[in-house]
Amino acid sequence: MMIDQQSEREPVPLKAQRKELVERIARAVREDGTVQPLEGMYLTRSSSLTEPLPGVFEPSVCVIAQGSKQILFGDSRYQYDPLHYLLVTMELPHISHVLEASKEQPYFSLRLSLPPSLVSSVMLESSQASPRDHAGVRAIDVSPVDGNLLNAFVRLLGLLDAPTEVPFLQPLIIREIIYRLLMGEQGNRLRHLAIVGGHTSSIARAVERLRQNFDQPLHVEKLARELGMSVSGFHHHFKTVTAMSPTQFQKRMRLQEARRLMLSEDLDAASVAYRVGYNDASHFNREYKSLFGAPPLRDVQRLRDEALQNAE
Repeated sequence: MMIDQQSEREPVPLKAQRKELVERIARAVREDGTVQPLEGMYLTRSSSLTEPLPGVFEPSVCVIAQGSKQILFGDSRYQYDPLHYLLVTMELPHISHVLEASKEQPYFSLRLSLPPSLVSSVMLESSQASPRDHAGVRAIDVSPVDGNLLNAFVRLLGLLDAPTEVPFLQPLIIREIIYRLLMGEQGNRLRHLAIVGGHTSSIARAVERLRQNFDQPLHVEKLARELGMSVSGFHHHFKTVTAMSPTQFQKRMRLQEARRLMLSEDLDAASVAYRVGYNDASHFNREYKSLFGAPPLRDVQRLRDEALQNAE
């Protein structure tokens, strides 16, 4: 209701742009699912609400044309809708679910990848290379979508009807979107994606190390020392950026990979537990249930049953 009331007060051009965004995504994605019609651009359609599902973000900006979605990130919740965009500046595990969707009014969204090298290039060319501070900045947040940013996304989608123009105009429009983000209220967050130095860069290296070696024992003291930090300082800055402690982050990565393995490779819970780094299967079962709300086998069977129902 609040979204509808805010939309009614919007200028006519903004309403027209939102309508065009809905129409273009609807034409590009005829059935529920996600497609990649252009490099780095992902369009999603959902005709129903979804259960909370785990995933891993890459640096990207996400806008919703219709419906709404909630992201669970550590202990924080982020909800966004057609009036707000989501910016993520680091590869991080999360849980998300669609909050508003129906067959009559499906959920439509667009996600655009933000390569750090491209962000750096736009920063330098636009003289936006210096963040206001070099402290740790949380890698995710939601902000209002303004008319200039929305217009750029509409024009990006418009390239789907002009494929011969894609090689020339897509890079220009993406650079404009990055510029608009840099000039917006999340500009400082985006600068930290590309700038080397400061705690955010060190935490990014720690995140990559944990993602690559999530099944190995975690030695926080050694990792902190390699980054040139005290253990307490490392814990503080890691949680500032990721909203999780290093141990929580590793656990989230392990459990999400375990769920994927059971679904895709039909492995039993005990085998998966050892494969992702657990030495105690019962401990794995407890932590899995705490995150996903059900024991491993029951959770996986539920997901398979839902997939069969949706296929029908």
